[in-house]
Amino acid sequence: MESLINESIANPKDPRRSELELMERQKAMMDEKAESLVRRELYFGLGLLMAQTLGFMRLTFWELSWDVMEPICFFFTSLNFGAAYLFFMRTSTEPTFQGYFYRRFMAKQKDVMQKYKFDMEKYNELRKACYPDSHSELTSPFIHSRAHGSLLGATHHSST
Repeated sequence: MESLINESIANPKDPRRSELELMERQKAMMDEKAESLVRRELYFGLGLLMAQTLGFMRLTFWELSWDVMEPICFFFTSLNFGAAYLFFMRTSTEPTFQGYFYRRFMAKQKDVMQKYKFDMEKYNELRKACYPDSHSELTSPFIHSRAHGSLLGATHHSST
C-alpha cells in the first residue's frame, strides 16, 4: 500500500522536475508567440471587416442607392454565413470568435513548436512523471496560466 502511495506522489527532488520547469517556461514563451500571431490575424480580419463596412457605406450613401446595395449586402452576408458553416463542417468547432481563436492558436502553436523543435512527447512524459494524478489534457494549448488566468478560461479541465 505504501509503495502505491509513494508512486502516486511526485518526488519534489526528482531531477526531471527541473527539466520540466525549463520546458514549461519554453512552452509558455511559445504559447505567447502563437497567441500574438493569432491576435495579429484577428486584427487584420477586423481591418478587412471595417474596410468592407466603410466601402458599403460609401456605395450605399454616395455612389449608389440602397435599392442597388441591398441585394449586394444580402449576398455578402450569405457568403459570410456560408464561410462560418464551412468552418464548422471542417473543424467541428462552433463558428464563434472564441472557436476561431482556439483553432488558429492550435495551428500557430504547432508551427511555433516545430520551428523551435519543442519535443511535446517528452514534455507530456515529464508532466505524467511529475504530476501523476493530473487528469487534464497534457497537450492542451491552454494548460499554462498567466497572471491574468488561462487564455480562454474554460478550456482547462480540473481533475475531479
